[in-house]
Amino acid sequence: MGWLQIVLGGLVILVSTSSLFRFYSAGFFLQNEDICRHFHGVKDVYEGFDIIGLHDRVGEVLNRLENLQDKLELAVQKMEKSKENLAKVNITGSDYKKYLEEEVIRPLYSAHMTLRQIRLPRLEGIRNSTMKEEPLVNTFVIEEIRKYITPKENRVGKINIYGTERTYNTIGHACVLHKKELEEYMDYDISSYCEDDWNVAQRLMLNGCDPLPRRRCLTRASKVYQKPYPINESLWKLPDDRNVRWGNYQCRNFQCLSSNNPKRGYSKCTGCFEMDKEKLKWVTNSSLPVDFLISDVLGIKPGEIRIGLDYGVGTGTFAARMREKNVTIISTALNLGAPFNEMIALRGLVPLYVTLNQRLPFFDNTMDLIHTTGFLDGWIDLQLMDFILFDWDRVLRPGGLLWIDRFFCNRKDLDDFMYMFFQFRYKKHKWATSPKSKDEVYFSALLEKPPRAI
Repeated sequence: MGWLQIVLGGLVILVSTSSLFRFYSAGFFLQNEDICRHFHGVKDVYEGFDIIGLHDRVGEVLNRLENLQDKLELAVQKMEKSKENLAKVNITGSDYKKYLEEEVIRPLYSAHMTLRQIRLPRLEGIRNSTMKEEPLVNTFVIEEIRKYITPKENRVGKINIYGTERTYNTIGHACVLHKKELEEYMDYDISSYCEDDWNVAQRLMLNGCDPLPRRRCLTRASKVYQKPYPINESLWKLPDDRNVRWGNYQCRNFQCLSSNNPKRGYSKCTGCFEMDKEKLKWVTNSSLPVDFLISDVLGIKPGEIRIGLDYGVGTGTFAARMREKNVTIISTALNLGAPFNEMIALRGLVPLYVTLNQRLPFFDNTMDLIHTTGFLDGWIDLQLMDFILFDWDRVLRPGGLLWIDRFFCNRKDLDDFMYMFFQFRYKKHKWATSPKSKDEVYFSALLEKPPRAI
């Protein structure tokens, strides 16, 4: 018996020692990451998973079920209180069916579908224990948004022409801050007509939900749309009023957008819908030294300026003048109280519907010219302006021209803004300042990007 006790005691000591060694190796005492992965793998599986989004969606389902339960219990209590009256009333089968459909089946179906739409993390990679959740998918309820942001696998398992296994449709990260508006925008009948809700879309873009998701509904156009004027007429002629959807503007025609109308609905670009005034810009001498002529600018680089970008608020007049000089200009535009995009397109020019939030959709070193007027001025945050200017520098080719046209700010801020423009060490071809008012000044400059050889 003594020897048996000794042997059993030795086995206990041996098992205890091996268990302690296993815990030690796994990193419970000293965190050894290579060995403890076996024990800590559960944490790694859900790393990066949107727990908050999952919690919110499950909480939403539980709230619906709880509300349904409360409603049914209340109905039963009412029936208990009025047993005698209930016995005298005959409830028809159709009434009972209607009650079940509206008060029970539909809420249960809604909760059921919401629960089914919750995405759990899935295995990612081969022989890999890590799991991956598609970003934002548990945040939204509208199924069309969820379908849009879920990556689309390539057919037959091949790598696509972009070198990726799947295609990722993107929406701006700020969309989660405007969930209600985005779900309103994406709540439509597939293949039917979209609502006339471009103003909702633009509001989302301006608030950082940019780029917006694509939609699978048909865009509405004017019911009486007419063919545009030929190009030899359209550049300097107001378009046909029937070619614009006016429902979301204060004005209902182009004549109403005159600068003489105080209720025209927009404040920037005064007079830009009046072709007689627009024809004088950049081609006639001005009393202000900050007004440069197109002919003088193109004379600095004869034959080299072919394509460019006009970044501002307007109706495409700069692009129209440059077209007459055989230069192709793309004009950025937002419909800020008036149909600027439609106006530019109906003139036979190219509008680019982008906000300040968005990186320019051009490749590096491709533009011959960037021109800006009436858009960037003293309201802009210096850091935001820095990001924008670096993006302009990215798309402007070596030897390309940056034309800052009538930038205005407070006199006391001029040095700060001039530093922002001159920090890139561009060659100065032209620059001038002029008083705008007692406390404000205009600033114009024509700068050339250096080669920056590497």
